[in-house]
Amino acid sequence: MIPAARIAHHRRAANLVPAVVIVAAMLAARLPLAQSHPALSLWLCLWLSADSLLLSRIARDGAGRPDARTVCATLAGACCLVSMAAPPALRAALLAMPGTMVAMALALLAHLALAGRQALAIVRRGGTAARWESVAAQFLPPALVRLARAELVVLHMALLRWGGPADVPPGARAFAYHRHLTPMAITLLSLSAIEVAVYHVFLGHWSRLPALAMFVVSDLGLVYLVGVVKSFRFRPILLEADSLRIRAGLLLDVAVPLNRIESVSMAIDGAEVRDAATLNAALLAWPNVIVHLRAPIDHHRLLRRRSIRRVAFRLDEPEPFVRLLQWRLGQP
Repeated sequence: MIPAARIAHHRRAANLVPAVVIVAAMLAARLPLAQSHPALSLWLCLWLSADSLLLSRIARDGAGRPDARTVCATLAGACCLVSMAAPPALRAALLAMPGTMVAMALALLAHLALAGRQALAIVRRGGTAARWESVAAQFLPPALVRLARAELVVLHMALLRWGGPADVPPGARAFAYHRHLTPMAITLLSLSAIEVAVYHVFLGHWSRLPALAMFVVSDLGLVYLVGVVKSFRFRPILLEADSLRIRAGLLLDVAVPLNRIESVSMAIDGAEVRDAATLNAALLAWPNVIVHLRAPIDHHRLLRRRSIRRVAFRLDEPEPFVRLLQWRLGQP
């Protein structure tokens, strides 16, 4: 039997290989030899893009032969990528080949038709609030949809939420951790704003275009930072009916089932906090609560996967949390 760690490693590799292949193909298409044979280069780029995406999907899902919807979606994605990323010589060759353009358009229309039928079925079922994300994932890559959703959540938090209660589901008990972060967060935002202004002034004297580019990037980063800082208040740690949700604003959200918790304590051991099997969710401070687990749980973060046995975090008022959790666990 293949270990789970090796399977996860292979799936991460399957996610990266298509990007490497497509970037290499687009770079090769800019070489003089490719520019002298644009039609052949275009077909090779289309084949490499479609083949790498489809093989990656098969390796990721492990489902064997792909269905028609997967094939159409892969072909449509490859056509869109090549059309947008190909150099001018290849795009000119594409315009001179109406047969290839018709084939690419048919692949795109087939994907839209199959995805539209699936999306319509999801809309008719109704129910969950996340159904629109599922609908969008029928037309676009799910990873791109998740990224867009995360971007919208940050922008909504930064620009539109200026008051109101925290995000606490019915039946859950919330425990705040943002009060000790407020002075440090205000200081960090102030320094960031000063840094943006200084960069803009100095770069403006040197060149206008880099100054505008840095201004856009810096302002966007400042907006994201405002959203993250505000999320500390709106997303507290939750003690739910059957789980403990350890949150750090928009940065972290880990659900630990109560039946997996062995004990909770305010006695913090530095060696345990620094151990690789401990998830330290305390922000800019030393934790004052640590939760020990009966068995390790997996925590996925970007491309990393960790097995954790303890979770440490900091609360503004840890005593009520510890008493309530011990009562829920049936401990004295």
